[in-house]
Amino acid sequence: MNQSDHHAQILVVGGGPAGSTAAALLAREGFGVTVVEREMFPRYHIGESLLPSILEFLDLSGARPKVEAHGFQRKPGGHIEWGSQQWDLYFNELAGKHTYSFQVIRSEFDKLLLDHAESQGAKVFQGVEVRRIHFDPCNPEKPVAATLGRVGEAEKTWDISFDIVVDASGRNGILASKYLRNRHYHEAFKNVAIWGYWKNARQFPGPKEGAIATVSIPEGWIWAIPLHDGTMSVGVVMHKTFFKEKRSNRSLEEIYSECIAQNVTVSELLAPGERLPQELRLETDYSYASSKFTGLGYFMIGDAACFLDPLLSTGVHLAMLSATLSAVSISSMFRGEITPEEASLFFEDSYRCAYLRLLVFLSAFYKLYDGKESIFWMAQKLSQHDTPGATLKSAFTKLVSGIEDLKDFQDGGDTTRRVVLEEMSNRIQENLSLRKDKEALLEVIEQDGKKIHDNHSFFGRVEGLDGLALSPENAVQGFYISTQPRLRLVRVTAQAAAAQVV
Repeated sequence: MNQSDHHAQILVVGGGPAGSTAAALLAREGFGVTVVEREMFPRYHIGESLLPSILEFLDLSGARPKVEAHGFQRKPGGHIEWGSQQWDLYFNELAGKHTYSFQVIRSEFDKLLLDHAESQGAKVFQGVEVRRIHFDPCNPEKPVAATLGRVGEAEKTWDISFDIVVDASGRNGILASKYLRNRHYHEAFKNVAIWGYWKNARQFPGPKEGAIATVSIPEGWIWAIPLHDGTMSVGVVMHKTFFKEKRSNRSLEEIYSECIAQNVTVSELLAPGERLPQELRLETDYSYASSKFTGLGYFMIGDAACFLDPLLSTGVHLAMLSATLSAVSISSMFRGEITPEEASLFFEDSYRCAYLRLLVFLSAFYKLYDGKESIFWMAQKLSQHDTPGATLKSAFTKLVSGIEDLKDFQDGGDTTRRVVLEEMSNRIQENLSLRKDKEALLEVIEQDGKKIHDNHSFFGRVEGLDGLALSPENAVQGFYISTQPRLRLVRVTAQAAAAQVV
């Protein structure tokens, strides 16, 4: 980095999917973007299985042709074994714009996105870390500059000022962890993951080729993800309580092997294979959220703001979603279309609602497994801190009829959580019953298209861009997103607001 670069209009800290997507979007809008990333890409990262929603974000940033051409493993859906239930989920079974996704080697995927951001005009500096954030003396809550340094060169530092900082620093979360100290871990999802990589493992045959396997075991669950280089990522997730019990008299290798042996499907996939020689990897404390995602002069996106247990493969989805929300908020703010306060309100409400919907989805999915004193039983216990009532109501009142009835509740506490969790559980059960019997599904599609549409619409709003404020009807804090002719927030007019009431 040239030390003469003393000012950035927008400083993005972190070059993962969140930071690179925000940088690409903002650079395409003509703003000055500087990205600092402490690692040298390509670098290792967990989280290989992606949702179809990422295709929409790739379209917005312009990176999709590069991802499509790279040769990543196509992902048609997933094979799921959950307690006594078993089914195959294909993305093309129900209505929807995107019928596939990808299983990716994150070192390659992340480098592709970061290189794309640079090609769109962002200045990208790797091997550069943030040593300190400086705040405005007149407003101690507003960050205004950072001290940077090259990794491994402790004595060489320089300062860079900025108008806005986008914290995409991942789990390290420089703002949340070092300055705001506002990160809360969800006790129910304090899980531990152990994983490694296999070669010569089997894939599912036929239309399931490329699918992720997600299977439950009494202590937790297992993932098996086929990758385009011929390897398979296989991991075991369990609550830290069970992990500590096992770790007292077993090695990681023993815990990992014993868990895999409990499931026939994964064991058969791995039977002809062998695990690569590198050590097993371990990661803890999966799920958390900061009490604030934004403030005057900053936006926290991706894992820097919040993260969920990886069961639903939402990590990259939330990274790109929050990057898009921050980019549209910053773009409109810089153009004078909205105030900084309005930009913060829109981003905070939009991102937190998206996070809460997925948190409830995750808890309801765990609820399908009936077994007390298990990871699944623990994960059903959403607390007031996890799901603040008023925000939870805001997250769900606009979805569809049924949950819309929440607006009639005066309390925002236990009743709201109970009704939302029950409704989500019912929707999941309906979705699974539709998918389990493929012949019956075809009959339903022919005879009751509305049932299919309504169920798909619900999860489209929970998981994808359908849940964003892309029209006046779905406005958040009085604004909705427009992508044409440029990325911006549009204020809902009095006439549009009146039409919504009617």
